[in-house]
Amino acid sequence: MLTLYDYLPSQNGWKARVLFGLLDIPYQVRLLSIFEGEARTDAFFALNPAGGVPVLELEDGRTIAESNAILAYLAEGTRLLPADRYQRAKVMQWLFFEQYHVEPVIGTLRFWTLTGRLELNAAMVEAKRAAGLRALAALERGLKDTPYLVGEEFSIADLAVYAYAHRAADCGFVVTDYPAVAAWFDRVRDVIGPDYPVYLYSDDPHSAI
Repeated sequence: MLTLYDYLPSQNGWKARVLFGLLDIPYQVRLLSIFEGEARTDAFFALNPAGGVPVLELEDGRTIAESNAILAYLAEGTRLLPADRYQRAKVMQWLFFEQYHVEPVIGTLRFWTLTGRLELNAAMVEAKRAAGLRALAALERGLKDTPYLVGEEFSIADLAVYAYAHRAADCGFVVTDYPAVAAWFDRVRDVIGPDYPVYLYSDDPHSAI
């Protein structure tokens, strides 16, 4: 059986959980305590040299790190990863966008906000907020004339970008300023359904908040 090394408050891990559910793929979970350093051990570095979650372990012991790489692996051959060369490249475009413009910006600000680290990182907050506004504006332009990021159908591009983007209000962004993005949030939420809760860092007893 596939094994997902995960940390519940991680929206990167959340992406994988959702896709497992949408595709009805059985898997087992091994939860790590990030704040106790369980992702920084030699054993875990052997699974992912970068020491991040999630990590997908295949039945034969091989591993795949980076959440969007895991999405692409799981979605191969399904309706959520187009076979058409151009559409597939567009999915990849948004996966790269998410990891460069969304997760390191909105995801980081959200983490700082929810764990009381904004003041500690005050010198970087203004630049992160400006970058977050640019990311939301880019999404607004990308969604202006299309229901999903890659045309008429939901794909892993939508799941990947939605994971952190739809939590932007957690760190002070006003999503209603971006009507196309807000409407897309509603559509993606309806596709995913209610069975995938978002866990807060305060749910981790070792987070010290």
